[in-house]
Amino acid sequence: MKRLRIALLCGGKSSEREVSLKSGAYVKTALDKEKYEVSIYDPAFDLAKLVNDAPNIDVALVMLHGRYGEDGTIQGLLDLLGIPYQCSGVLASALAMNKIMAKKIFRLAGLKVGEDIVLEQGKEYSSEQIIAKLGLPLVVKPADGGSSIALNLVKTKNELQPAIERAFKHSHQVLVEKYIAGREITGGVLGNKELIALPIVEILPQGNHHFFDYQAKYTPGATKEICPAPLPSHLTEKAQQCALLAHKVLGCKGYSRTDMILKGEDIYILETNTIPGMTETSIFPLAAKAMGMSFSTLVEELINLALETKNGAKEA
Repeated sequence: MKRLRIALLCGGKSSEREVSLKSGAYVKTALDKEKYEVSIYDPAFDLAKLVNDAPNIDVALVMLHGRYGEDGTIQGLLDLLGIPYQCSGVLASALAMNKIMAKKIFRLAGLKVGEDIVLEQGKEYSSEQIIAKLGLPLVVKPADGGSSIALNLVKTKNELQPAIERAFKHSHQVLVEKYIAGREITGGVLGNKELIALPIVEILPQGNHHFFDYQAKYTPGATKEICPAPLPSHLTEKAQQCALLAHKVLGCKGYSRTDMILKGEDIYILETNTIPGMTETSIFPLAAKAMGMSFSTLVEELINLALETKNGAKEA
């Protein structure tokens, strides 16, 4: 039996390169060598090789996070090369990565999102006016990035400007949001035309981690994840429906994970990840495991979803 030829894309040029490499390495261990012939491509160095090898590649597994990997850039190249892949396409990837555009779409769909102010690099802003409108504390983050890089929780006026300056180092737009105190939860979605809502996960940062920042996400033991989340059934269903709707309105395919805040009976959408992390500490595989799907089975399902796209299930 001929082995399926897999291009495993990981690494890249973004600030999330190390996380991407970890995801790629972990995914490779799950691929059955009897069924798959796996070649690793690092887009930071191997784009010419990927283009040259394209006629001999059956499917790509894109394990890239952040700019040039999760924003639709590499997806456009794969489309040109005719290589199917497991994640969302150009449009959905770009929309989800841009937190400003994603929030506009979520609002139009009737999903709750936090109040915010958008800052443009090179344009003046007033810390006093921001605080007068949104109050304290605040969340400051780059408008287009992932893994909570350069995300800061601002509790005092003196902390605001340095946090904004740090965020501007990663993007020309910065999102300043009203902090929503509540329980942090996340919901995975798997599928193309037929979607499955995975069990909801509650995220509880430990120790000095006051929110789910970069260190809390990728340091073993820094965060406690409870799956299924200990929620009343009606809130579990509501959170799953929010994750499904976010997935649909962005036009995602393959899989996604939507981060949310539960405050009382209200659910606020934070963001949708179109290429969820796939490391040993990642949440999406944890949720899949809770519904009886091993990591290797999950990876095989993602390959099948990519091939399904090749056979006609195009991005919404």
